[in-house]
Amino acid sequence: MVTTEIAEKIKRLEEKYAAMGQDMSSYLDGLIYADFLTYWDYIQLDVLLNLQHPRTPIPDENIFIIYHQITELYFKLTLQAIDQICSAPELTATIFKTQIRRINNYFRNLINSFEIMVDGMDKDQFLQFRMALLPASGFQSGQFRKIEICSTQLVNLVYESQREALKGSETGTILENIYWRSGATELATGKKTLTLRQFEQKYMDEFLLLATRYKPCNMQLRYKQLPAAEQEELIPLLKEYDLNINVRWPLMHYKSAVRYLNRKPEDIAATGGTNWQQYLPPKHKRIVFFPEIWTEEEMSNWGKMAFE
Repeated sequence: MVTTEIAEKIKRLEEKYAAMGQDMSSYLDGLIYADFLTYWDYIQLDVLLNLQHPRTPIPDENIFIIYHQITELYFKLTLQAIDQICSAPELTATIFKTQIRRINNYFRNLINSFEIMVDGMDKDQFLQFRMALLPASGFQSGQFRKIEICSTQLVNLVYESQREALKGSETGTILENIYWRSGATELATGKKTLTLRQFEQKYMDEFLLLATRYKPCNMQLRYKQLPAAEQEELIPLLKEYDLNINVRWPLMHYKSAVRYLNRKPEDIAATGGTNWQQYLPPKHKRIVFFPEIWTEEEMSNWGKMAFE
């Protein structure tokens, strides 16, 4: 029996397909013969479970691969949320809050689960398989760099001592001085590592386009466009965002690096050849996305208040 409700829906379907110059009847045939959707097909489970390709037979390398893959998926979700803030035609505090809460949840999960990388692998196994992965490094996460670029004015991503001189400079000039480029230098010579050269070759053109696109609409500028009362409401969420990405996340990596790589340079190379002892601690970089929401005292203690 065709109810009034079903008849109305059929009519709407006819109008939909007619507008596209299509025959609704053909689509209904497709529905009749199509198989039901399954969970494993929908999320491409078989593909997902076959995306791990260890370079060694050492079991704990799978932990290393899968955790990094999970991390990149969270980064993808973060970039989607950022885009919804930055590209909103009419930004409201509600839109900002909704998306920033999502991002904070993503990073909270990453930070809370990072013990998998700190104590969740056998140290000897890690040191064996890690040397087979050089010069690859988590430093080469293009998505994480995109999160940084979209979050704030680009000049905030250079070392503090350089910011004043670079204010008003062209986007490309500022990008040439972005803080992380000095974090992948050889300990002995100060030259660019292969890790950095590979990364720049793959991503720098893309980063320049992204930085240019987000120059007038990054998260910091969009926040400043809100009325003062709405800005005030967002401060606790933005502080968590700043701390999660610029303090807590790098500190977890530092903790992991100390556990696995804290040997003399001649005994073991740093991760991907990066100068991690200077690069990872937040107090050395003082990268802050929203400096206007922090007090001078908080800024001077940057990196010391990670889990307050």
